[in-house]
Amino acid sequence: MGILRNRMEQDLVVRGLSVHTQRGYLSVVTDLARYHRRPPDQISDRDVQRYVRHLIEERRLAWGSLRTMVSGLRFFYWTTLRRTPREFVIPMPKGARKLPEILSREEVARLLNGVANLRHRVLLMTTYGAGLRVSEVTRLRVSDIDSQRMLIRVEQGKGRTDRDTLLSPRLLEELRRYCRIYRPTHWLFPARGENAPMSTSTAQHLYQAWKVLAGIGKRGGIHGLRHGFATHLLESGADVVTIQRLLGHDRLETTAHYLHLTPQRLSERVSPLDQLALAPVTPE
Repeated sequence: MGILRNRMEQDLVVRGLSVHTQRGYLSVVTDLARYHRRPPDQISDRDVQRYVRHLIEERRLAWGSLRTMVSGLRFFYWTTLRRTPREFVIPMPKGARKLPEILSREEVARLLNGVANLRHRVLLMTTYGAGLRVSEVTRLRVSDIDSQRMLIRVEQGKGRTDRDTLLSPRLLEELRRYCRIYRPTHWLFPARGENAPMSTSTAQHLYQAWKVLAGIGKRGGIHGLRHGFATHLLESGADVVTIQRLLGHDRLETTAHYLHLTPQRLSERVSPLDQLALAPVTPE
């Protein structure tokens, strides 16, 4: 794309989009140009719509992936090329959103109790106990654990926003034990033998492996622990505004849709992790 790519990259950076989002948006515009074998600024909105139809009918993309790609196309044409939505129409496909299969408290306890590796167990406990995205838990630093205020600092989460979330007494105890044994210096969960955080794919893989061993057949990746955190808080009486803040959602509507439930009364700030029956694990 050359000059156009540089312009789009600048627009993405100036608007503060994450590196992951930048790559995805740039990739879809490149793929569009390759599909039509023309520079993207010479492609009509009808051609863009034909490309989206190709993604739906031939590539059979998942609904979430499709929406992300269309968002990238909209950004390029509406922001970088400054075409107006009225003159350059790019509809957002609608699709059925499947409700996540929520892990019960008993299933979360069974999962964590079955993890024989202390490092893996603490990573999963932190994900659930603080309601973190996989990209957030893998990039936690040792300094993000605030034992004085009993909070975990999440810096530059989704949308490049900072927030605090719960640090339960049980999780703090396990984190201290983990740090005594593994002695992380900067990243709380570093990649083995590297001065870098654990990759999100590694975290996903270990979650899936331990989930199978626990005999849990519900669909979904490690994000299911975040779903469980939010749902179990709501079931315990936490209000949706509190959960919105803990999850780091900008809009209350996002949280309400995320939970697929209705708000209840405000409860004390207690992590659902403290309500599980967990046995200690011996480090490897």
